[in-house]
Amino acid sequence: MTPKIRAVDLLHGDSSVHGERIEVAPSISVSTTFRADPDELPLDAIDVRNPTRHVYSRYTQDISTRVEHILGKIMDGHVATYASGLAACFAALVYFKPNRIAIRGGYFGCHQTIEIYKKCRDITIEVIDLDDEFKPGDLCWVETPVNPTGESRDIQYYADKIHQVGGKLLVDSTFAPPPLQYPFKLGADCILHAATKYIGGHSDLLSGILVVKSDAEWRTLQHDRTYMGSVMGSLEAWLLLRSLRTFHLRIVHQSATATALVQWLQSVALTPTDSSFEGVPGGVLAKVFHSSLQEVDPRGFHPSQQMPGGWSATFSILLSAPEYAKTLPHLTNYFVPATSLGGVESLIEYRARADPNEDPALVRISVGVEDIEDLKADLGQALQRCKDNKHGSN
Repeated sequence: MTPKIRAVDLLHGDSSVHGERIEVAPSISVSTTFRADPDELPLDAIDVRNPTRHVYSRYTQDISTRVEHILGKIMDGHVATYASGLAACFAALVYFKPNRIAIRGGYFGCHQTIEIYKKCRDITIEVIDLDDEFKPGDLCWVETPVNPTGESRDIQYYADKIHQVGGKLLVDSTFAPPPLQYPFKLGADCILHAATKYIGGHSDLLSGILVVKSDAEWRTLQHDRTYMGSVMGSLEAWLLLRSLRTFHLRIVHQSATATALVQWLQSVALTPTDSSFEGVPGGVLAKVFHSSLQEVDPRGFHPSQQMPGGWSATFSILLSAPEYAKTLPHLTNYFVPATSLGGVESLIEYRARADPNEDPALVRISVGVEDIEDLKADLGQALQRCKDNKHGSN
């Protein structure tokens, strides 16, 4: 049975903390400090998970608390919010205190955060590959689907491998939020999301989240976050709460549209240079990367085993020449040439501009909520113009 996000959780999952209020749309909470009560409890006695009143916004405030309750319901865990995805990355490193980190590729920002974390420790932090031998105390960091290609890695395999030596598995599931993927069901110990992307969904906020299984783990994260100062801002919390109201509609629609677009682009990529597919010339697009196109690997894994709710709406294409990749994003009408992903508007990016280690012929695409025929027509005309421009320059 395909997992489903319950709309009542998104719309009413914060009812236990928002109380009886007459406003339908929540107000923005902007105050950093709150009037004290004569009988107020000391700070260490306040229930920060279910606060009856607020003291200082670094600890709790109305909207961010509501956001965490709603996210906890759809993520099947306890959610701590942060000022950005990278702030959540750093918080995870502080929480797990690994001496070795197993990681491969993926978002370059996470690797830079690991480098910053190394500066904070008085021991050598070793970074190894996911397929190296693990040791007790290791942290296995699996990003899946992986940035920028949108291809999947086997969560269950790495969970079993790291747990055999007593280590922990963190899964960066930014590219596949619920209902697409549920890493806890596959053995993850902690889930990371750059909530800036699909959870925020409107390209207008920065946020990150960590999801853990127990209240005790959450309280440790909350305490650490308080004194690292990496809390989400009041406006961002309000924007995120607004975004969650349509989360279940956006994710499913974007996934379905992206999957159809991938299949269409795959047909274009397989078209010979001297032919065309539905009016789109062959020879410009060389390859399409996406979880749905992966073959079963030697261990018998296929992404469909861990993505029962649909495929990610972010993927990459490889053009037959770097000049095509540089040009294509600026020839589209509906795809916006910009970094990031997960927004309601479709985005397209020459990825080497953000990460110089990427293939210079690679373009990353994030599918928004536009209609599939409009997106196909837009990419089709852009691919045609790429070919025409190259011919015109000779």
